[in-house]
Amino acid sequence: MTIVTVVETIAANANDVFKVLGDFGRIKVGGAITAFELEGEGVGAVRTITMGGGQVIERLDEHDSEKLVFGYSILNEDNPLPVSNYSSQVEITANGEDACTVNWSGTFEPKGADEAVASKVIHGIYTGGIASTRKALGC
Repeated sequence: MTIVTVVETIAANANDVFKVLGDFGRIKVGGAITAFELEGEGVGAVRTITMGGGQVIERLDEHDSEKLVFGYSILNEDNPLPVSNYSSQVEITANGEDACTVNWSGTFEPKGADEAVASKVIHGIYTGGIASTRKALGC
């Protein structure tokens, strides 16, 4: 199993960051993402992200707004990402009123690419998600 972890601070309230980053239906169409669909609500919800000539189907496995933690997994092995057996967890920790730390970690087996390439793709997804959260919150 390969593990990728990104830890970054955000100059914003931890609860506000969780509301943005932990919103499982927040993915926007644009760039590499050509379509998005969400089925259900809360834990067990499934989102389908169309990108790169294929679909990534993810299920929300955990969502705790008090502990500021959520987790999800990829359900389809035929996804266009270079990973299989993927699961991820995001934990947000308050650093005072107006700052927090995001710890985003995922485990997977590389698929169709070596470990370094697969890790770089996943690392980019995590840093991109954190950057878009900063943008959404204006920080």
